[in-house]
Amino acid sequence: MKFKPYSYRVVIKVLSKLGFIVIRQRGSHIVLKGFYKEKKRTVVVPKHKEIAIGTLKGILFQAGLTIEEFSRLAGKA
Repeated sequence: MKFKPYSYRVVIKVLSKLGFIVIRQRGSHIVLKGFYKEKKRTVVVPKHKEIAIGTLKGILFQAGLTIEEFSRLAGKA
């Protein structure tokens, strides 16, 4: 499956659907907290027009999401 870069707006929209809440922002980093898959999680999203694929995979790891789950939710965003 080909995975493409997404903007920070799409990433935050998908995480918000899952119950994550923006806690704070410092410079270009937005911090979200949430409870997903039985775990309390903190996710840091850089405020970039296009988040690099490696960075995006790190964000998904922090959130406990798979690439497939994210892609499905981002398609509906």
